[in-house]
Formats: sequence, C-alpha cells, structure tokens
Amino acid sequence: MQQQQNQHDVIIIGAGAAGLMCAISAGQRQRNVLILDHARKAGNKIMVSGGGRCNFTNYYVEPNRYLSRNPHFCKSALSRYTQWDFIALVDKHGLPYHEKEEGQLFSDNKSKAILDMMLQEVSDAGARIRLKTEVLGIEQLPEDAAPYRYQLTVEQNGLKETLQCQSLVIATGGLSMPTMGASGFGYQIAEQFGLAVLPRSAALVPFTLQPEEKTLTEPLSGLSTPATLTCTPAKGSKNDKGKPREGMSFTGSLLFTHRGLSGPAVLQISSYWQSGDTLEIDLIPGLDLDEHLKELRQIRPKVELKTVLGEHLPARLAKALCEHWFDNTTMSELSNAKIEEIADKVHRWQPKISGTEGYRTAEVTLGGIDTDELSSKTMEAKKAPGLYFIGEVVDVSGHLGGFNFQWAWSSGWVAGEVV
Repeated sequence: MQQQQNQHDVIIIGAGAAGLMCAISAGQRQRNVLILDHARKAGNKIMVSGGGRCNFTNYYVEPNRYLSRNPHFCKSALSRYTQWDFIALVDKHGLPYHEKEEGQLFSDNKSKAILDMMLQEVSDAGARIRLKTEVLGIEQLPEDAAPYRYQLTVEQNGLKETLQCQSLVIATGGLSMPTMGASGFGYQIAEQFGLAVLPRSAALVPFTLQPEEKTLTEPLSGLSTPATLTCTPAKGSKNDKGKPREGMSFTGSLLFTHRGLSGPAVLQISSYWQSGDTLEIDLIPGLDLDEHLKELRQIRPKVELKTVLGEHLPARLAKALCEHWFDNTTMSELSNAKIEEIADKVHRWQPKISGTEGYRTAEVTLGGIDTDELSSKTMEAKKAPGLYFIGEVVDVSGHLGGFNFQWAWSSGWVAGEVV
C-alpha cells in the first residue's frame, strides 16, 4: 500500500529528549517518522539543562533513583537502553564530557552540543521534524482504515490539515518549566483515550519560606553550604497505596535565595516533601557540635562563638546565625544548656516552609500517566493499541543528576523499537 503525503508510519508529538530518541530508534528501523512540536525550536529543555551544560546521564543509574507508584515499571526500559548506550552515542560523536559529582555526566561544551548530536541522529535516521505546529485534535480511525490507526488535525502558519499514522507517540513532557512550552497536553490525550492520570506536582524545585524565616535567609542570598536535609512525613500521612509514607534524607549543597532555599540537596528532598511534613536541616553534618563546643570551652575559652561557627560554616552564615539565633558570646560564657541549645538548632534547624516555587522553576513533574495503563516493555497504552507515552508525561520521575534524561532516552528508545 503506497503512503500518501499525509500518512506516516509513526507520528511523535514532542521534539524533546524522549521524542527525539524515539524518532532515532524508529527511523533506524526504516520507519517513516514525523515529529511535531508547537515550539519554534526542538529540544528547549535540553538547551537549558545543567546550567547550559546538559547533565545528560549518570554513571549510577538504578531503579531506586526513580519515584513512581509502581517502582518496578522503569526497570525494563532502563535495562534495555542504558547509560552506557547513551555514553557510547556521545563518544561516537566525539563530544567531550566530564563527571561532576556522584556520577553526574556533563557536556564539556554547551548543551547545544548534545542537542545537535540528537538532531543529527534524527536526520541520519531519516526522520523529519515539523516545528510551530499545533495539534488541534486526535481521533482513532475505524478498523477499515488499517493499517492507519490515528488521525491528527494540525495547524501550521494558519493552515489546517489532517495527518494519519499507524503509531502515535506522545512525548510532550510534564508541567515543569512552562516558559519552555510545557503544557498538560499529554495528560489530556491520555484521558481522552480512557487512561488514568495520577495527581501531579512540581518536583526538583526550590522551597519558599514564611516571612519570619526570610529575615535570616534573604541577606544570605547566593550563599551555599553543605548540609543534610531530612524530610519526616506528617503524622498519619499515607502514600497513594494507603501505606505510611517513609522519610528521606539527602546530603549536598544548600543554597540560600531571596525567596527561600534551593541547591541540589533541596531539589532532591522536594520530590518527597508534602505540605505538613517536617523539614530538618543539619548545617554542619558530620560534626558533633555539642561535644566540639564543650571541648573548645576548655581549651579556647576566649574565642567567640561566631569565630568557632565560622570555622565550619561560611563566615556570613556564622555571623547571621549569631545575630538571629544566638548571642555572640565567648566560649567561657556558655553553659552546658546553652551549648546543647546551639548544637540542637544548628543540627536540627526546622525552617517554616510555605511551599515550593512551583512549575515555574521545577525541573520535573511528579506523577502523570499511571504506569498500570502502559506496557513497561513497549510504553504502549493497553487500552489503545498503537498509542504510546514516553518520557516525563509518564509517572516516572528521577532524582537530580541526569536520571530524568536517562529515563527520556530509555523510554524513547524502547518505544522506537516497536512503533
């Protein structure tokens, strides 16, 4: 059967990381692939990721680095297109990269190098990309239209047309970073075809603080320090399976901002924090401050508390803590009770969180299309043959550090192998 110009084997909606990888995988199988995106450019989130350097994967990709109602769902895709496969692709193109910390791999060049690599692979695979194209509607075709299953009504430059495809892949991402073109389109399509969509929330996102806390944090904006953050669920709170929620802890950089708290450790813990939970921050992890101060009281009695804290914290932070929390006295003037109070505050600071900065600055969306609705091997919707969902739109969210890109590459690749 000869294909018409508006007929394609595969149409992918979304020219982000997952969509591009799916097009490469499918195109290499000689499938006729068309990618549609409403943005002016492909791969907007790739461009801004990793501070413009693109943290494209991680050496230590494991299923326990992902949040999902079904923690096993991600295993199949991650094991079939691994971090080593993507690293091999980067090596094939001769792109230099480096490990920043904890296995995080960044491009030595700007993020554009990774995006250009993906676009070159898409081109080499024979897939085409149409940008500035709005999808106005999607409908399932009757059986007599076989092998074409879906018809799309699209608009580009004011002109409407219909497109047909055998396989339709939704790679539209989540709600994070709306300025990059994020929308709820993928969730709407899932609901149109009867798929369950789980509640969504912003994740890998900074915290905002209540006004009384900002008197401490605002003057420290831009300052970072190592810290351990622990989230303790509110008493009696349960997960979506009705079981008690578990606490979580991360150690990393804490960044003070005008609005509250950010930095890697904050972004990580934000994926687990819910309103009503307790956030506890240890500002000097690895040191028993109680014991340390009592020891210094004996051997350095005239030294000021601000000086002692400044030996373990940035000077500006030590000064601010003494101004807001403690009197800046000498060691000899501190009673045991006062030392214990100081140590408790420094090791167990519980800032009053008002919320998060939301999708505006979130790096990923928590929740999404229920994985029970999809095949973990192919990403195909069980209720709608020929319809696939990949990447962030699915209820799989990674930790900070390249894990979300790897999910995009892996889920895109396995779908591309079967569409």
